[in-house]
Amino acid sequence: MVTYKQAGVDIDKGNLFVKRIKKIAPVIGGFSGLYPLDKKHYLSASSDGVGTKLKLAFLLNKHNTVGVDLVAMNVNDVICCGAKPLFFLDYFACSKLDLKVAEQIIKGINEGCCQADCILLGGETAEMPGFYHEGEYDLAGFTVGLVEKNKVIDGRKIKPGDLIIGLPSSGLHSNGFSLVRKIFSKKELIKYGEELLTPTKIYVKEILSAIRRQPSAISGIVNITGGGFYDNIPRILPKNCQAVIDKKSWQVPEIFRIIQDKGKIPEKEMFRIFNMGVGMVIIVDKFTLNRFGSGLISSRVHKLLKNSVIIGKIVSGKQEVKLI
Repeated sequence: MVTYKQAGVDIDKGNLFVKRIKKIAPVIGGFSGLYPLDKKHYLSASSDGVGTKLKLAFLLNKHNTVGVDLVAMNVNDVICCGAKPLFFLDYFACSKLDLKVAEQIIKGINEGCCQADCILLGGETAEMPGFYHEGEYDLAGFTVGLVEKNKVIDGRKIKPGDLIIGLPSSGLHSNGFSLVRKIFSKKELIKYGEELLTPTKIYVKEILSAIRRQPSAISGIVNITGGGFYDNIPRILPKNCQAVIDKKSWQVPEIFRIIQDKGKIPEKEMFRIFNMGVGMVIIVDKFTLNRFGSGLISSRVHKLLKNSVIIGKIVSGKQEVKLI
């Protein structure tokens, strides 16, 4: 059995670090930070990177997708409060600049910005000889969005009876790759490389469209990144609410089963590390949704969020996630 901690990533220690940060800077919280711009608006900001998924890009010498991942990891956090991403900045650091590789990366970043309907405003390129291994680089990004103060989605309106909606992921997105690299041999990484490098899905346009169509129906949005279901969903739950998720309500992509079987990873560990095929979770008020057309509740959900599926519900109970 291989755990994430054995692969070098300690989620519990990371969560403890966040608690310590909050003691230093109490305004930190949520999937993105909120700054009061004026009487009516907040700026929403997020910063993130691609992580060790980059190691796979180095191995396959394929650099045109990780730029999309970089944008996605930021804009998918900003959208969780209902904000529209406005612009994006990148930081690209390497030992020695390879123009062909750098151009592929920037093209990917620009593509991600197009998918998120935001502008690539600028960035920084740093050559740092002796700091990075030859042929390797690191990526980080920063995005800013805008949301009206009276339209912020922060989970406060979540209540028992609400439905939990899952939006499909495009694969592993950009989490869990330290474990994947621990489990798979170099040959296996190459075998599954194209699938593993599938860029993170960007949900901005479809979620903003749903908010515009039914602004009062959506009470919470969760980006399923590091920490999976168990650590991310409770971040928006009120103290008296528990999220109950039916694991059988969607089909988990085969790649996750391959990883689980090869590493002999317990199911709970899988759902704490990976998105398991659900990249974004939306909490909706089913009574408000009743006014969104006729037909079965599942069909109304599908009208609001295409390709989505009802994966659970909110019940009274401890502020946590329960998978059944």
